[in-house]
Amino acid sequence: MTFKLYYMQMMNNHIKFSLITAFAISSLMISCKKDGNPNNLPSVSTADYVGKIDGFNSSDEVFPESLVAYWPFDNSKNEVKSNTAPGTSLNDSYIATGVKGQALRLNAGFLYYPTQFNAFKTDAFKSFAISTWIQISNNGSKRTMLFQLTRPGVFNGSLNFALNTQSFPASNVTDLKVQPTFITIGGGTQDNINTLRDAPGAPNYMPYITPPIGPDKWVHLALNYNASNGFFDIWINGTRAGAFPSRGTGNNNFKAYEPSEVIIGGNYNVIPGKSVSSDVSFAAMTGVIDEMRIYNIALPDAHIRALYNLGKAGK
Repeated sequence: MTFKLYYMQMMNNHIKFSLITAFAISSLMISCKKDGNPNNLPSVSTADYVGKIDGFNSSDEVFPESLVAYWPFDNSKNEVKSNTAPGTSLNDSYIATGVKGQALRLNAGFLYYPTQFNAFKTDAFKSFAISTWIQISNNGSKRTMLFQLTRPGVFNGSLNFALNTQSFPASNVTDLKVQPTFITIGGGTQDNINTLRDAPGAPNYMPYITPPIGPDKWVHLALNYNASNGFFDIWINGTRAGAFPSRGTGNNNFKAYEPSEVIIGGNYNVIPGKSVSSDVSFAAMTGVIDEMRIYNIALPDAHIRALYNLGKAGK
């Protein structure tokens, strides 16, 4: 074979190989073309999210099926889910500049609902979340009860949403101690508090988280209790703040005792004619409350943050 023929045969083989390779690569690219929607999910339009916060138009869209009690305080003291009015109230009025609409102002006042709410019966109320906005000041002498699910004739209710406003003088606008408690199935008491726990890097480390407070400062507070794992969390302005959330299960689980009543802004000992002991550690509330929502589930973290962000936007 001459060199010329040999060279031409080699070039033909090279061209054939190149064409076969190119065809194979092209076929592979076509067969491996990415399917942008392999699960056939419905299309999503960005227009659906315009104006929303954390995916919601308003706080009313956060687990509405689990919202069992709601006080918007828009020119009414009624709990709107059951349309229950207080039996007694003291030193209460409304302000126009609430988080949403109006808000309730208490000046050494309270709201007392001498009613067994069906939503707060033992079998219906096991896990829970409470979300509310407040304006509050320290006073250096008395504690403040935001909300109590009472046990008639007993000082401590099944659920006590308490603030340690006695811990600092009124001039202190940088510290607020939140110390809620609940009564257990076994009859004991469990609590949590926002305080420093352990050193940074320790397994149970929790920094001291506290909001700025005062008569013109809105603060979002939430309690979140999960009966399945016994975790009892405090949230302040969208941040988990309680240092001791793990409260145990079994006999340590929360129990909503029956019968019960509801007091906003105090306990039995601040209501004339209703005292159940000589304890004077609490005073009727001085401050502002708005948008009190109670759920019969423990809310996911993202939804607690959403309630905070929506409230900041007046939604």
